[in-house]
Amino acid sequence: MKRRFTLLFTFLLITLVRVYPEHVNKIVVQTNKIGAEIQPTMYGHFFEDINYGADGGLYAELIKNRSFEFPQNFMGWYIFGNVKLLNDGPFDKNPHYVRLSYSGHPAKSTGIENEGFFGIGIEAGENYRFSVWARGENQRIRVELIDNDSMGETQVITSQELDINSKEWEKYELILTPKQTLAKSHLRIFLISGGSVDLEHVSLFPIDTWKGRENGLRKDLVQALADTKPGVFRFPGGCIVEGTDLATRYNWKNSVGPVENRPLNENRWHYSFQHRFFPDYFQTYGMGFYELFLLAEDMGAEPLPVLSCGLACQFQNANEEAHVKVCDLQPYIQDALDLIEFANGGIDTKWGGLRAEMGHPEPFNLKFIGIGNEQWGSEYPERLKLFIEAIRKVYPEMKIIGSSGPGSEGKDFEYLWPEMKKLKVDLVDEHFYRPEDWFLNSGSRYDNYDRKGPKVFAGEYACHGKGKKWNHFHASLLEAAFLTGVERNADIVHMATYAPLLAHVEGWQWRPDLIWFDNLRSVRTCSWYVQNLYGHNKGTNVIPLTMDKKAVSGQEGQNGLFASAVLDKDNNTYILKVVNTSDKSQKLNIEFKGLKKSVSLVNGKCITLHSDNSDAENTLDEPNKIVPVEKDINIEKNILNIEIGEMTFAIYKFELSKE
Repeated sequence: MKRRFTLLFTFLLITLVRVYPEHVNKIVVQTNKIGAEIQPTMYGHFFEDINYGADGGLYAELIKNRSFEFPQNFMGWYIFGNVKLLNDGPFDKNPHYVRLSYSGHPAKSTGIENEGFFGIGIEAGENYRFSVWARGENQRIRVELIDNDSMGETQVITSQELDINSKEWEKYELILTPKQTLAKSHLRIFLISGGSVDLEHVSLFPIDTWKGRENGLRKDLVQALADTKPGVFRFPGGCIVEGTDLATRYNWKNSVGPVENRPLNENRWHYSFQHRFFPDYFQTYGMGFYELFLLAEDMGAEPLPVLSCGLACQFQNANEEAHVKVCDLQPYIQDALDLIEFANGGIDTKWGGLRAEMGHPEPFNLKFIGIGNEQWGSEYPERLKLFIEAIRKVYPEMKIIGSSGPGSEGKDFEYLWPEMKKLKVDLVDEHFYRPEDWFLNSGSRYDNYDRKGPKVFAGEYACHGKGKKWNHFHASLLEAAFLTGVERNADIVHMATYAPLLAHVEGWQWRPDLIWFDNLRSVRTCSWYVQNLYGHNKGTNVIPLTMDKKAVSGQEGQNGLFASAVLDKDNNTYILKVVNTSDKSQKLNIEFKGLKKSVSLVNGKCITLHSDNSDAENTLDEPNKIVPVEKDINIEKNILNIEIGEMTFAIYKFELSKE
């Protein structure tokens, strides 16, 4: 009886499998139909000084308020003994300095101590360059790195003494080499002579900056940017381009020239959110436009500077009086023309000469410029029009980027796109910080865009999980899904940059962000790995990929699948990106049609990004919790039969080989 039951059950099971076979998603890749060229600028980075992204972050300076120019001049400093603040210093844009004088008693000390940015991160055995502009006759100071919370006999980690003997201001330097690693040290300076000494522009940098440059950038953060092979680098923002008011907009001319004489600027993010309030967040301009152009060059990315169009942040200013009148725009237009000269002009020009004086006689070969950020209303195109006319008159080859406003759809978006077409901008900057369902429903966003109008720059985007505004895996998965539609429409979308880029774990105003860091460590988020996988597998041309003759963009009946395909002519490789957003694994039957009989697909690779926990994220303590995994795969007769796991981003790569 038992045997009969077993046979009957087996028969029924086989019958069910025959009647209801497991579903296989049949995908066709049409290899002989080579489509649009993928621009070198397709994937890149957008940098804004938010979340302590510049001072305290990418800019490697370790001293906060180094020139005593913060509105509260000793913000970031502790003073003791006989210390005076004076304002007739050697740098006209940074006039303040301190005078340390004998305390009047041999048992009392005079000096200053700096807390850095959430402390000063130092590593054992590394060298740090202390520098200061000083004057004084036969004076001596002691410079220390200290551990305020030390339970040892001394707070001092390392120290050096510095003789100062000059009636005029001079720059002095010494090297500090700590023997211990500490994330939150302080810098302390004692006057150890009996007279007075004046100190200005007190600075501390690691010697080991990116490419070893003085006034350099934090090496691990730049490496994380460069590792994605970015094709475009947009800077300096963002809302800081606009400023809370025009007086505090980012002024590129203040960010070039000798670093000691670059004036302080308010950062509109230090008080934008009262629930994330940082009153000591300012811009020293130490990492200015020269350094940002140089960074773009180092990464092999096209620089894309964005300038003010004369409109202060419209979120923060409802009155017309906050903005520059159209008739008074000429200085702003001249700023744009002068910036192009700074980037591209000969050394015999005013601004090209300054670039050469700063160390880069060769032009930066600027090709793109953005005018305005998230502007809206008629006041934006009427101002933009004047910039376009002036720039094209002098620099007709320059590509100009306009804006579609702060939203991915809606009244402002619908108004501005036609206006951008009328003005014939080259690209339109679209921004979208949107929830999961928006990304799931936007796989076909660009399929029906006007091919005759401006191209698209997806300038700021990130998936913001509902109630989960951190860098959890699911958000990055949906970003990967969305990018398949960006890639498929490479004829219309020429640039895409995630935002924001950087965030200090103790100083953020906005999240999620691509890269998180503290004073010593950094972590590459799941979203970073998505950007990295796209950047390293960009290809040169789109090729059609369909399911039932439809684009695979999460449409009905496609089982949560998103996919795109490219040909990399340079490496003779086909690359498929497939994202399974469903909670079930999916069987794929992928047929490569159109290949000649004399060629075959070889050296197959599969790279997957997956997490069993959709809420999981990489952290400073667990930086490699979710990372891509690569394995070899086989293909038979140009047909790939493979299973993609639930909630997985996969890349399939095959080289083309002649038999």
